[in-house]
Amino acid sequence: MKTSLGKKTLAAPTPVWAVGAYDVEGKPNAMIAAWGGIVSSDPASIGVSLRKARHTYAGILEHRAFTVSVANVEYAAQADYLGIDSGKNVDKFAATGLTPVRSEVVDAPYIDEFPLIVECSLTNVLDQGAHVQLVGEIMDVKVDEDKMENGAPIPEAVQPLVYMPGAGSYYSLGQVVGKAFSMGLPYRKK
Repeated sequence: MKTSLGKKTLAAPTPVWAVGAYDVEGKPNAMIAAWGGIVSSDPASIGVSLRKARHTYAGILEHRAFTVSVANVEYAAQADYLGIDSGKNVDKFAATGLTPVRSEVVDAPYIDEFPLIVECSLTNVLDQGAHVQLVGEIMDVKVDEDKMENGAPIPEAVQPLVYMPGAGSYYSLGQVVGKAFSMGLPYRKK
């Protein structure tokens, strides 16, 4: 039997993404966002949902660009901090020792230490109530070379963090369960 929890944001797990942007004064900033995901494969696009009051929000609108640096287990504490203090009051890069890198394809910084980077040009802004979904066309994806195999990121090497709403905790990914679009083939009618 399932227990009803009511209307809650418990679609889980969610990503732990460092959304990077230059603020309106041109200073690099990043914040952690858990409300995000792929929104289109053509054009390749992702969406992140932020509150308008967040310092990063104004920077994204000003520069029409953002990056997503996928946080990993090794930098979990630094990633968590990016969601604690506001870039309006503190230089989060100086506080954490993380390195901002200017994207070569969009007007936004990414975090050098994080293994997977998605660079986006802002294409749509959708007010959803408490949050605004910012959709960006993916202009480039960068992955640390030692975390790739056959032209794709290796999840076990990237070690992306995930967040479990409700529990308020971070987790790492578990073991490989099986090959996508293959495990279910025995159920296909012949």
